[in-house]
Amino acid sequence: MLFCPKCKSILLPKENDPKKISCSCGYTLRQQKTIKVGEKTEKVKRVEIIDKTLEILPKPDTKCPKCSHNKAYYWLAQTRAADEAETQFFRCIKCSNQWRQY
Repeated sequence: MLFCPKCKSILLPKENDPKKISCSCGYTLRQQKTIKVGEKTEKVKRVEIIDKTLEILPKPDTKCPKCSHNKAYYWLAQTRAADEAETQFFRCIKCSNQWRQY
């Protein structure tokens, strides 16, 4: 990419003569160069999602109040002021019931 030494703008080829490179301020490059103006396009790799539920959360022994299963995922979230304790959320592995514990 070439820049104008006067106004620091990008130098572009003239429409009528693509070998002459000039700036909108009137500066013209003395050397004749052939440049291509365009956008680079890259191929995007797509990732297929097989299962949206990943078991990355911890699973303590906690009894579900709905189905009485003994395993549940849990995570912590700050739901009140910063000087108060976090809220612990649970989700049952078996029935997906969700509850919280303060």
